[in-house]
Amino acid sequence: PSLTIANQDFHHLLVNGVEVELRHEDGSIRGERIQVIDFDNPENNDWLAVNQYTMIEDNHNRRPDVVVFINGLPISVIELKNPADEDATIWSAFNQLQTYKKEIPSLFTTNELLIISDGIDARVGSLTANTEWFMKWNTIDGESEAPSGMLKLEVLTEGIFEKSRLLDYIKHFITYEDNSSGVIKKIAGYHQFHATRKAIKTAIIAASPEGDKRGGVVWHTQGSGK
Repeated sequence: PSLTIANQDFHHLLVNGVEVELRHEDGSIRGERIQVIDFDNPENNDWLAVNQYTMIEDNHNRRPDVVVFINGLPISVIELKNPADEDATIWSAFNQLQTYKKEIPSLFTTNELLIISDGIDARVGSLTANTEWFMKWNTIDGESEAPSGMLKLEVLTEGIFEKSRLLDYIKHFITYEDNSSGVIKKIAGYHQFHATRKAIKTAIIAASPEGDKRGGVVWHTQGSGK
């Protein structure tokens, strides 16, 4: 299948589990659904970030800057450009990822997030995102925007890659949509991610026996992707 379809199939298995058959002590064979990531207990997983990870495929030898693994699965690729290089912009990093997708596609079958940075700006996008949909991430904890003097790459990595937030994001904030041009992968922006988490938490409290039944209001500007 195409890379995008393969990625969609993988994401379904990652989130919903893998169906396997197991022989039980009584001799019977029954189906079980096995989770390859423990979404409820982040520390039960194996976490790894590798610098200059080498991929060789179809005679292409490539070394993405940083690859993030969970339980051996490469779920994120981070491409960085030197801020001292006048010719290297954040979109040079974007273009480099497009080359990687063509030359070493196996690395991206299990990909959930793509990160690009030029040392000043930093953005996150999906496997199918164009430049318009590589988005900034302006908060770490969702309570307030990060200080203006803080590096954008630091805000993004601390905001997304905190373990429990990342697992929640992968499980609940990534989807696929069929349109006239094929399948596209959609991921939530930081405002959508944090607003939804807060809305659910507040609604549960409001609906509890001790709650006041008032869930509150989420206010977003026009065009913010409500």
